[in-house]
Amino acid sequence: MNPPKVEFQFDFGSPNAYLAELALPGIERRTGVKFEYVPVLLGGIYKATNNMSPAESLRGIKNKPEYQALETQRFIHRHNITRFRLNPFFPVNTLMLMRGAVAAQFEDTFEPYFRAAYHHMWEEPKKMDDLEVFRSAFASSGIDIERLIARAQQDDVKKRLIDLTTDAVNRGAFGSPTFFVGKEMFFGKDQLRDVEESIVEQTSRTMSKTA
Repeated sequence: MNPPKVEFQFDFGSPNAYLAELALPGIERRTGVKFEYVPVLLGGIYKATNNMSPAESLRGIKNKPEYQALETQRFIHRHNITRFRLNPFFPVNTLMLMRGAVAAQFEDTFEPYFRAAYHHMWEEPKKMDDLEVFRSAFASSGIDIERLIARAQQDDVKKRLIDLTTDAVNRGAFGSPTFFVGKEMFFGKDQLRDVEESIVEQTSRTMSKTA
């Protein structure tokens, strides 16, 4: 019996991806299915889909930004999130961060890199597209960041990030966080209940076929 492949496509520059990720361990515990963490470049997705960030698309619009802020507070309260802080340097160019994530996956140091990146973006927020700030932040978290910076400049890392981003767009993605449960796509932190329901449904369907 093979459970459905479940993906979390993320860019560190998305606060909603940060918030959504904090709810994933609960879904994993309840379903027994592990999420695959897939780094994508949000700027590349926006360019390929002619999309833009909410900060741009909602500029000058009355009521909708305020409602989305209310929904974010509801999500934070529902999941008892206490460490989130708005990044005063937002939006941050995440090319270095995302290449670093791919390099960390290649070097089997992804988990500590991932946690440190989110810590310095959305818990103790910094201007993480400044190279010296970037270096200092990761070094303070015990990451061998010089090794990862060097690794991130290699062609296989750059190509992998491009390929993952292109694949995401080809499968229907237009932002982050995007989730795939098998072939089913879900966008945004507010769709996590649907993500979980789809995992349960597809797992049950697989079990019934093998019974």
